[in-house]
Amino acid sequence: MGVETEVKIKIESVEDFSERLLSHGAARVSEKSLEDNILFDFPDDRLKMERCLLRVRSVDGRGVLTYKGAPRPDAIFKSREELETGVKDPETAIEILERIGMRQGFRYQKYRREFALDGVAVAVDETPIGNYAELEGTKDEILNLAEKLGIAESCFIRKSYHALYLDYCREREITPQSMVF
Repeated sequence: MGVETEVKIKIESVEDFSERLLSHGAARVSEKSLEDNILFDFPDDRLKMERCLLRVRSVDGRGVLTYKGAPRPDAIFKSREELETGVKDPETAIEILERIGMRQGFRYQKYRREFALDGVAVAVDETPIGNYAELEGTKDEILNLAEKLGIAESCFIRKSYHALYLDYCREREITPQSMVF
C-alpha cells in the first residue's frame, strides 16, 4: 500500500519556478504535457462521502487509474493512501467504469512539468485557475526542500484541485463545471 504525502504551493510563474528548481540542481523528469483527469464515483457518492477518489488520468494517449483514500489528519501535509496502475487505453478504462455503474464527476486539466530534487517529486502545474507546484515526498524531505527554496510552511496548501476550483468559483460567484482549458 502506497502513501502519498504532498503539499501544493501557489506560484506566479511556472517558468521562473522551474528555473529556480534547476538552479538548485533539480533533474527534469518530464517536459510540459497536458493532463486530462476525470474523477469517478458511484451514484450514491460513497467515495466523495468517504473523502476518497477514483481517477482516470490521460497524458499523451497513455492512462493511469488512481485510487486515493481519505486524507489523514495533519495540519501541514496531505497524506493519504494511493494506489495507481497504468492503463493502455484511458478511453476504454472510462467506458469500463461507466458500464459497471460509476459516473463521471469532476473533470480537470493542467499542463504539468515534473522535476526531482533532494528526494522530492516536484510537479509544476499550469491550471485554468492559476499556477501551482506540488511537492511530494516524506514530510522531512518536503520541509527541507521548502526551506532550501525559501518557501514558508504558511504557503503550504492541502486542498485538492477540485476544492481549489470550488473556492475559485465561489469567490467569483460562478457556477462550477469542469476545470478545463
